[in-house]
Amino acid sequence: MNVTLKVWRQKGPNQPGGFVEYKAEGIIGDMSFLEMLDTVNEGLVAKGEPPIAFDNDCREGICGMCGLVINGVPHGPSKGTTTCELYMRHFHDGDTIVIEPWRSVAFPVMKDLIVDRSAFDRIVQAGGYISCKTGSAIEANTIPVPKPIADRSMDAATCIGCGACVAACPNGSAMLFTSAKIGHLNLLPQGKPERFNRAVHMIEAMEAEKFGGCTNHGECEAACPKSISIDFIAFVNREYMGAYWTADFE
Repeated sequence: MNVTLKVWRQKGPNQPGGFVEYKAEGIIGDMSFLEMLDTVNEGLVAKGEPPIAFDNDCREGICGMCGLVINGVPHGPSKGTTTCELYMRHFHDGDTIVIEPWRSVAFPVMKDLIVDRSAFDRIVQAGGYISCKTGSAIEANTIPVPKPIADRSMDAATCIGCGACVAACPNGSAMLFTSAKIGHLNLLPQGKPERFNRAVHMIEAMEAEKFGGCTNHGECEAACPKSISIDFIAFVNREYMGAYWTADFE
C-alpha cells in the first residue's frame, strides 16, 4: 500500500507551521498508524531530515499520549479507538491522509504533532483525588456500593486523558474529561465527603485554563476512544449547582 501524508510540521511553540507532504510506500495493512509513522521517520532519518515528532507511550490504548487528528477526526475514522490502535487496513492504496495535532488554545503545540496537555494535570490537581483519611486498606465488600453505581463510576474511570474530546469540540471544551474525573470519585462512598469541593475546584480550574464552554454538541462523546457518555456532564453540572445551592464547599 502506498499513501500520501500531509503532516503538520512546526519547529516549536510560537513558531509558524504548515503542512508538508510525504510519501509512505510499502505500507502493510496490519501496521498500526504509529508504526506507519515510524516507517516514514526511518526514511527521513536515513535521508538526514528531521523526523516527524509525535507523542506515544504504551501503544495499547491505555496512556492517552498518541492523540492525532487524522483527516479531520481525532484518533481517526474508527470509533472507540485510539490512534495507536488504528490500523492501516482502514485506509486504501493511494489515499491522502491529513495529520494534525490537537487544536485548542489550552493545548499549545510544542513541536509538529506534539501538544502540551499539562492543563489536564492542573485540573486533576485541583480536586481529582480523595484527601480524607480512609484508614488502612479494608476488604472491598465491607463498603456496600450498589452495582449500577460501581459500574457507572468505572465507566467514568476509563477516561485516559487523551484530549480527543477537546479536539473534537467546536468550543474546545474539556467538560467531558473534567466530568469523567469528577464523576469517577463523586459516585463512590469514599468521594462523597469532598464531592462539592471537588466539583467546584475542578470546574473552576478548567475555566482558568481557557477551555471553551460546553454547549452540548456531543462531538466529545463521538470522538472519545473510551466512549464515555455525555451523561456525566449533566451529572457534574448538578453537582456544581448543588454546591452553590447548599453553600457546602470551601
